[in-house]
Amino acid sequence: MPKRGKNYKEAAKLIERDKLYEEAEALETVVKAAKAKFDETVEVHVRLGVDGRHADQQVRGAIVLPHGTGKTVKVLVFAKGPKEQEAKDAGADYVGAEELAQKIQSENWFDFDVVVATPDMMGVVGRLGKILGPKGLMPNPKSGTVTMDITRALEDIKAGKVEYRLDKTNIIHTPIGKVSFGQEKLSDNFNALIDAIIKAKPSAAKGQYLKSVTVASTMGPGVKINPMRVGTGN
Repeated sequence: MPKRGKNYKEAAKLIERDKLYEEAEALETVVKAAKAKFDETVEVHVRLGVDGRHADQQVRGAIVLPHGTGKTVKVLVFAKGPKEQEAKDAGADYVGAEELAQKIQSENWFDFDVVVATPDMMGVVGRLGKILGPKGLMPNPKSGTVTMDITRALEDIKAGKVEYRLDKTNIIHTPIGKVSFGQEKLSDNFNALIDAIIKAKPSAAKGQYLKSVTVASTMGPGVKINPMRVGTGN
């Protein structure tokens, strides 16, 4: 077991470990339990009743959270010609083509949070799959990051767009804001995310879809939410 600090232990006292909380109470508890000196991020962890090893049971998508994430997101855009200028005008932090791919490969450069690419640049970006893929940075049409509408993509990302996708253990981990947002704004973001995940339910999924739902701040313990009581689909 990892050694837990004093703040974590104090926070853990506020949480009943075996209790399944209602969503609003859970988020209120997470906010109260956050003891770090910085504004902690609040994350949702959703275990799904699917098997992501099968293509027809994959769950992936993106959503613009009503109140954003509270984080300033740096965006790298792979584009050429007029689309390069469009990306600069729309507020991209970095814009380029082969030279940026080379910088990532040779310098292990990762001073960005999201990668967007026009479809014609996927030949260049595809060569970075082994580097960007494991970090969850590979552009994908399903999440709106492979597109000709660069302006719209950047507007959504800067407004607080988050991607949700299964990891190898069939869990989705997604940030829904900062502790400073307070319970109400976090609840709005939480519900928007859960509704999107429910709408993305694969037709091949059988049995209970939402197996478990946990919320936690960066340094705090997890609070379990009753999965049968969240979202419009339950």
